[in-house]
Amino acid sequence: MFYFKRKQTLLGSAFTTAELIYHAVVQGIRSKHANAVIAIIINIVQILALVTVFYLILSMLGTRVAKIRGNFILFLLSGVFLFLTHIKAVSTVAGVATGNNPMMLHSPMNMMVALLATAFGSLYTQLVSILVILFAYSVIIEPLEIQEPGGAFYMLILAWFTGCAVGVLFMALKPWFPGTSEILKNLYRRMNMIFSGKMVVGNALGGFLLSFFAWNPLFHIIDQCRGFVFRNYFPRNSSWEYALWVGLALLTIGLLGIFYTRQHVSASWGARR
Repeated sequence: MFYFKRKQTLLGSAFTTAELIYHAVVQGIRSKHANAVIAIIINIVQILALVTVFYLILSMLGTRVAKIRGNFILFLLSGVFLFLTHIKAVSTVAGVATGNNPMMLHSPMNMMVALLATAFGSLYTQLVSILVILFAYSVIIEPLEIQEPGGAFYMLILAWFTGCAVGVLFMALKPWFPGTSEILKNLYRRMNMIFSGKMVVGNALGGFLLSFFAWNPLFHIIDQCRGFVFRNYFPRNSSWEYALWVGLALLTIGLLGIFYTRQHVSASWGARR
């Protein structure tokens, strides 16, 4: 361990850690592309492509499949924004370097700094992309009216938090079972393509269909978000408290797993296939 010890106050340590996280966030964003602006533009294109695909699918099925009164584009955006925020948080956090990574050997870099930097980097990219898309749509096409912006934003943060919690769980599992962890992560992402509820609303699901969606915290978050976005929608079959408690439970289990792994970390893990 390359370590330089320097006495600092608690406040000084907090500022040092915050600065380290900031630089790690910048490095993480620029690692996707040399220009951070281009990286955000690519993310915006991905969001718009997904919205376009779902728009075409629902148009062929008939817009009544949504069974909600309001702006149809806003209905799609509310689902896609939260879906991508959640899924990208899962992927980026699950891919954080493990304890035997060379970067972890340089103080004051540590696992928690890397984890927070990756999580906040993902949130920053999504927030900027969402704000640009909403602003451009409101200026170029028509103004978008959101009934309770504060509640909708809270649901966005909750989608990011639960995604980070799931990612931490996969991150803790990866050093022990790298192949299984990758399979489970991809399976979780694929299942959310169907069971996240981004193309349906909870009130329109019967008891049998609801059982396929109710396990998923992202379904509850998206459904509750539409209750904040639309004036005439009152979600009855979902609960944001459920998503919060699931996220806290998964985060706790994942952090315990990471702590246990760090006690048994081996330099030879980097050579495993």
